[in-house]
Amino acid sequence: MFNIGDKVVYPMHGAGVIEAIEEKEILGEKQKYYIMRMPIGDMKVMIPLNNIEDIGVRQVVGDEEISEVFNILRGEKSKMSSNWNRRYRANMDKIRSGNIFQVAEVVRNLSLRDKEKGLSTGERKMLENAKHILVSEIVLSKNIQEDEALQMIENAFI
Repeated sequence: MFNIGDKVVYPMHGAGVIEAIEEKEILGEKQKYYIMRMPIGDMKVMIPLNNIEDIGVRQVVGDEEISEVFNILRGEKSKMSSNWNRRYRANMDKIRSGNIFQVAEVVRNLSLRDKEKGLSTGERKMLENAKHILVSEIVLSKNIQEDEALQMIENAFI
């Protein structure tokens, strides 16, 4: 159970802060929801309390894990399928996991592939989405601005 003010990560959407816990009636069914504000894009997300564990919502990581993320970003590209469809599905599974280290792998692998061969439109969109998720968690973990977090990620590839 999370509390108002907790910094959490919602897989596929990124990190945010729980602003409220409200009961809403949707499609005739009353449920309690976390109301989460995303720092990037100023978006609000409603997360049903009874689905929290199934969805994979978790606390924002600390400094130690953020350091490991940058080690992953600076690392070597992992072996990826040459088949676009398999590669796309494997990367999507990593992003869906909500695991920051797997999201960092996707950002690293697609960024390096982009420099080598370029990316298809679908993979470029996936890279931007994965970067957004990573940036949102870095912003909340390190209490910095979005552009600063993005610059830190870009610098990892220099």
